[in-house]
Amino acid sequence: MLGITLTIAIVASVLVVILRPHYAVAVYFTVLCWYPNYLVVNIGNMDISAVRIVVSVLLLRCLCSKQIKSAFVWSRLDTLVILSIAVYVVIFFVTRPLSIALENRSGFLLDTWFAYMAVRFCITTREGFSTVVKCVGILLAPLAILGVVEAVSGWQPYLPLTQYCPWRQGILTIEPRTGFNRAVGPFGHPIMFGACFAMFLPLIYSLRHQKNAWHSLAYILSGVALLGGLSSMSSGPWAMVIMAVLCLALEKRKHWVKPLLIFFVISCIGTGIISNRPFYHVILSRLNPIGGSWWHRARLIDLAIENIGEWWLAGYGEQDPGWGQFLGSDTTDLTNQYILHAVQYGTLGVVALCVVLASVFSNLNRLHNVAQHPQTESLAWALGSSIFAVTVVFMSVSFFGQMLSLFYCLLGMVGSTCNFAPMEQGRSRSSFLCK
Repeated sequence: MLGITLTIAIVASVLVVILRPHYAVAVYFTVLCWYPNYLVVNIGNMDISAVRIVVSVLLLRCLCSKQIKSAFVWSRLDTLVILSIAVYVVIFFVTRPLSIALENRSGFLLDTWFAYMAVRFCITTREGFSTVVKCVGILLAPLAILGVVEAVSGWQPYLPLTQYCPWRQGILTIEPRTGFNRAVGPFGHPIMFGACFAMFLPLIYSLRHQKNAWHSLAYILSGVALLGGLSSMSSGPWAMVIMAVLCLALEKRKHWVKPLLIFFVISCIGTGIISNRPFYHVILSRLNPIGGSWWHRARLIDLAIENIGEWWLAGYGEQDPGWGQFLGSDTTDLTNQYILHAVQYGTLGVVALCVVLASVFSNLNRLHNVAQHPQTESLAWALGSSIFAVTVVFMSVSFFGQMLSLFYCLLGMVGSTCNFAPMEQGRSRSSFLCK
């Protein structure tokens, strides 16, 4: 594994150095999606993956290039993202031993802040953005086909490699569901595999505004990405796909968005009044397309609310919350991104995540409202659809491995929109999204 990891890291690092910035970040995406994050090189207590080596080289290349730095414009989202990451780092250091905190947060920064900034530096134009999305659509297509093959035939070529994962003993066992195998690909779990396709589906679909063959190819690649998301046979990605498709269907019916949101809020209040259980129990049980442990996820929210007095300040530190006994397991499986932040960082960690997400929607709304080109308008809607699908699935899934880095890459794409925000009514870039 050492030789394979280093070979891939070296080849990819050379490519990110010699290629143009948007193609360089496409290489990083390729390594993220195709190379298993659990195949690492152990250096002392550090686990160094090919992905972390590549993103370090890519960011170093950006920082050393005057041309790349000159095209970079700092945005408000950059400030909020770095502040949120600072919260995650500082609280982690305060609540854990120094040696553990140094090791963990070093890898965390490589997977999050480095990924975010690499995308921010490399994507500075709408054309460059479209090029990256095209590359993502192409590199995900064969991975989606592999997912369909895994789901139908049961052949999972990556699965034997999980025995080399240093934090997992033996080969990962994945139970079939509803007559199909759950595709996992190079990801650590079927849910992460399916979520990857669902997250990029709206962006790939936005390519339909491109000229020539890409107009038709966008529909084909979107269909393939849809199949990839479904091949995971997991309720989380399926729900994420449903949310993404719903948002895309509303693109030409934007006047429905506000009434639907009002209806949803009223429905939640009404459900809470007339039901004998909390409204989120009802939602999670209904938004569960192919089964799965919805009760576990609903009960997890109950436990977080009941024990808020224990975690509100700075989380639980190194300790397990001890909720496993109420969830039918020995340890607490935190299948909720918001609750994971609560347990790890306390109230401030949850607020930091929500503020970043709110800023994303605010920026994309402004970009959509002033857009003068159909591509820019569709791009803003697609990014918003992707982020919305992620915020919904965060109620039942917590990201790790490649998906955590891909999420920060998506945030970086949103931050990069300040570089090509349209000029309108005499506004400058600085007054629009950047400062």
